[in-house]
Amino acid sequence: MRKSFPLQRKIVKMQDLTNGNEGKLIFKFAAPMLLGNVFQQLFSVVDSVVVGNFVGKEALAAIGASFPIVFMLVSLIMGLVMGITVIISQYFGARNYDRVISAIDTMYIASTIGGLLAIAAGLLSTEPLLKLLGTPVEIMPQATQYLRIYFSGIIIFFGFNGTSAVLRGLGDSKTPLYFLIIATVVNIILDLLFVAVFRWGIAGAAYATLVANGIAFGLAIYWLNKTHKLIRISVRGLRFDKEIFAQSIRIGLPTGIQQTLI
Repeated sequence: MRKSFPLQRKIVKMQDLTNGNEGKLIFKFAAPMLLGNVFQQLFSVVDSVVVGNFVGKEALAAIGASFPIVFMLVSLIMGLVMGITVIISQYFGARNYDRVISAIDTMYIASTIGGLLAIAAGLLSTEPLLKLLGTPVEIMPQATQYLRIYFSGIIIFFGFNGTSAVLRGLGDSKTPLYFLIIATVVNIILDLLFVAVFRWGIAGAAYATLVANGIAFGLAIYWLNKTHKLIRISVRGLRFDKEIFAQSIRIGLPTGIQQTLI
């Protein structure tokens, strides 16, 4: 069990959004999130450009066929983590730091379990989903390969987006954007390395995306542990709170479904 933290303990790198000009605070907080959505979509765009230039039109078409599923997946994850952002921000604004820690613990436990279940469901449903979209037979093998690699690393996406949600809940929307930019740059470099140099084909593009997001996830965890004295992310001592989980689902699930329907 983690020890409780007194309310007067100093917390570094956390911005208080309850004081100041509301409009200015909201704009400064929302702008990095809007830019983050753009960079989030650049992964598939970069994969398409590199594969289209170095592999061929069939591989490019395979990524194009996979894009709606990938976009739906990312939208669902981002919508779900919105719930934990709201919960953490409420407790942080109320200076209830014990509940902040409980919310963060609950998010990581739920993300791990949910990510593992999503991996299993994704791997089993890859071909049916592609057939449902009317994917041409000639590109089905490459599209299936790309999506299965993508699905196998879904837990990484849950982890990175969950950590980003924690940072946003603590009033920091800029740092997740920085890590996302780093991931985008790494993805470009690895795409060129895996596809153009190693000749791994469409699989190389998928692996590049997973590795880039994994690096961003690791950096986000390191930053959270190093700069926020209140928080120490560790596998040992995590505790699950059913009430917080239920609250986050009630808030995040409708948003996730809405984003998915788009």
